[in-house]
Amino acid sequence: MPTFPAIHHLALSVTDLTVSEPWYVKLVGAEPAMTLSDGPFQRRVFALPSGQLMGLTQHDAVDKSATFVPSAPGMDHVGFGVSGREEIEQWRDHLDSVGIEHSGVVEADYGLALSFKDPDGNALEFFHLAG
Repeated sequence: MPTFPAIHHLALSVTDLTVSEPWYVKLVGAEPAMTLSDGPFQRRVFALPSGQLMGLTQHDAVDKSATFVPSAPGMDHVGFGVSGREEIEQWRDHLDSVGIEHSGVVEADYGLALSFKDPDGNALEFFHLAG
């Protein structure tokens, strides 16, 4: 069996790129590195410092009545790894500075989490595994 590879990219479906793109620019601190429109969609792709790519996709046939529900089959949330308490607190301060609502740093036996949602309700999290 081959070794399971790292995640190369993540693509999130969004309702309206004119709303989501500036929100993610504030979050990431950079403009999209690529714009794709080679299908029945428009996509903006952010090159993350860790080497992965994160895309926002607005499908031509978007269901504007649909909302993200973490308990439904599909994605529960996206967790971005951080190095420890200091970095997660820096992210908390950054989210505050750009006006993104969040859970505050939550400490559990298994680690630290800082949860928040994008304009479509997609659940995102900065996370540090304990130990």
